[in-house]
Amino acid sequence: MRIQHPDVTVVIPTRNEAKNLPHVARRMPDGIAEIIVVDGHSTDDTIDVARSLWPNARIITQTRKGKGNALACGFAAARGQIIVMIDADGSTDAGEIPSFVQSLCDGADFAKGSRFTYRGGSSDITRLRRLGNLGLNGIVNRLYDARFTDLCYGYNAFWRHCLPSIGLPSPALAEAQWGDGFEVETLMNIRVAQAGLRIVEVASYERDRIHGESNLNAVTDGIRVLRTIFDERAARARTSDGSVDVIHTPMGRGLAAADLRASAS
Repeated sequence: MRIQHPDVTVVIPTRNEAKNLPHVARRMPDGIAEIIVVDGHSTDDTIDVARSLWPNARIITQTRKGKGNALACGFAAARGQIIVMIDADGSTDAGEIPSFVQSLCDGADFAKGSRFTYRGGSSDITRLRRLGNLGLNGIVNRLYDARFTDLCYGYNAFWRHCLPSIGLPSPALAEAQWGDGFEVETLMNIRVAQAGLRIVEVASYERDRIHGESNLNAVTDGIRVLRTIFDERAARARTSDGSVDVIHTPMGRGLAAADLRASAS
């Protein structure tokens, strides 16, 4: 399927994903203006494979460690008006990109993938991670008066005007920063909600990682997510009251997104 916008950048963080990238490439839709592969100092052939699959891709090396830093580097380098973030292990389906882009073209500022809305799903998530996500999701919805269904999923797309609201740590900083790790998805979701951006949840199906082992640790990374939730609330404790709403659509199509009001109560 061809995407319906001519200026889309896809950011792909990688670290030793040489065996997985061909699967990602096979599902990539036509019409992508720019692909940015952000490499986390891979020790396999990730960079060479990426160059062979996408000769016109921009390949950069992240400046620190962690998925959050890789995304920050990719976002800073992106030239497109629409930015899509997907994983390199084959778990997020690049073939779903047109649905995310269509949601943005229909009026959303931020299109958030969800495994737990109608037509979403996962063959990869463990019972522990599912329960953890459910609990953390509930905390965010209660603290921020939101209606997210999938807090910790890393498949998102947004207009580049969202970048100041997302506010990831600058790639130029030398020392490790909060937001450099797997807590980045939660950080982004809370910030776009509090900024009053228009959010649509897009149904997404998460597949098993094809090759290799995940760097995610359900316990330690869950603790980082929990800390992020409360740190973000404390940082905005003096902002005005409000509520956050999220539209849930099976394919992210055909519905205009609701206006969201920032919340810190």
